[in-house]
Amino acid sequence: MSSVHSKDGTTIGYTSRGRGPGLILIQGALGTAHSYRDLAAALADSFTVHTPDRRGRGMSPLAFSGSHCIERDVEDIAALSDATGASLLFGLSSGAVIALTGALRLPQIQAVAVYEPPFYYEKGIDHALVRRFHGEIDAREWVASMTTAGEIVKLAPLPVRLLPRMVRERLTASLMQRLAGGAGYASPEELLPAMRYDFAVVGEMSQQIERFRSLGRPVLLLGGTRGPSYLKAALGELSRILPRASRTTLSGLDHSGPWNSERGGSPLRVAEAISRFLLQHPHSLVASKGEARSLRDA
Repeated sequence: MSSVHSKDGTTIGYTSRGRGPGLILIQGALGTAHSYRDLAAALADSFTVHTPDRRGRGMSPLAFSGSHCIERDVEDIAALSDATGASLLFGLSSGAVIALTGALRLPQIQAVAVYEPPFYYEKGIDHALVRRFHGEIDAREWVASMTTAGEIVKLAPLPVRLLPRMVRERLTASLMQRLAGGAGYASPEELLPAMRYDFAVVGEMSQQIERFRSLGRPVLLLGGTRGPSYLKAALGELSRILPRASRTTLSGLDHSGPWNSERGGSPLRVAEAISRFLLQHPHSLVASKGEARSLRDA
């Protein structure tokens, strides 16, 4: 386990494992570096995999500020890239938005793979619901805030989303109990406050998809057949506007595809798609400073 200091002084903790070109994994909401344990292990045969905790969670604790913007997240990736020599990125969900923005702004990034970035490019994110979420977090109303987060991200099947709020809160409480256990996993009560960072990033970028027309790096667009329609639409739009995009759809997977298998993911399938894509672009495979280092995943 190591750490770097971002431009504003924030400490970003990360784990490293494997051997080969440096690849940084950027998690989405309700995830930490531990959520990528299986994915990192599957990629470690071909890459030196660096898995940071994004600011505000796990190894990178920081109280949320309402002034947070995606530029801080890009600075975090830049600091880690400078320290390790990593030039490849993978991101899930809000982490995918950060990965794409990092690839756009950081010259050292050579290729990027993303899984279902949540660009609400037609209507934008529901800012009224985000404000409600912030209020529930401030009041430490965990079940209510998780329920509101579900309304914002729209990952549940439509019949569930149409249930009365009271019923959805009971279902949410049951889900949170199931997620609370497990060695290495943070509790929902720890992760929900960090979700404010995710909504800040997604809200800032939700109708900015056109700016990625100038992203000239190779980009892999990943998604599952069970993902919601707005995520599939965003992938389709990115496929249309990105100069060097490849798209792969993984049958049977939902938005949790890159997560550990015990949390409903299919990390081996996701890792195979990432590896196949990156190895097709050998010119982008710059050796990592940490290539020979193999650290235990925390």
